[in-house]
Amino acid sequence: MSLFTIIASPGERLLEQRPGHPTRTLEPGKHRRRSDATYVPVDVRERLEQVSPQEVLTADGLAVKVTAVIRWSVADAVRFTEHAAQPLAFVYLAVQVTLRDALVGVPVDEALTVVRGLGPSLTAAARAAADTVGIDVLDVAIKDVILPLELRTACASLVTAKQQAQVLLEQARAETAALRSLANAAKLLDDHPALARMRIVQAMPHGSTLKVSLDSEQTPQ
Repeated sequence: MSLFTIIASPGERLLEQRPGHPTRTLEPGKHRRRSDATYVPVDVRERLEQVSPQEVLTADGLAVKVTAVIRWSVADAVRFTEHAAQPLAFVYLAVQVTLRDALVGVPVDEALTVVRGLGPSLTAAARAAADTVGIDVLDVAIKDVILPLELRTACASLVTAKQQAQVLLEQARAETAALRSLANAAKLLDDHPALARMRIVQAMPHGSTLKVSLDSEQTPQ
């Protein structure tokens, strides 16, 4: 490290803080080091922040847990470090409140549909809060939706019942088709006795003995 120069690396900004002077932001590259200044690096690369599960009571009194992911970066290094002690907490809170307000008035069976369309409104709320603390919110996405255990059990039972009903329906269709085929075959054999006798011969095991009996003609009187 040089006593006369300082280097800001790609993906960061250096804040030059001097007594009695406004904080100056140094872009990536080499800069002259001031003897009376303090230099604070600020990471401006994109990063992800997961919002912990937000439990919301729906209109029918059931608790739904939703987690979201915020993709963000530092847009203004000075505001990010000087405006608030925990700047990301402002964005975090905005996302949590928006999630709660969106789900609190809907029944649980509509919650999944509502959650799927929450991305744009969550992003807008997060950006409004982020602008005051020097953060750029790129987007907010829903990560997980956790339904109550009793509802998950009921849904699993419903899916199982539907699958079982489908299996029974297919079995009934197969049996109906088989009976229809047998009925057609029986009618064909009734209409053609010779064909029936030939079918009997074909069905006999190998090595069986076939005895043919012919009726004798009556002698005319």
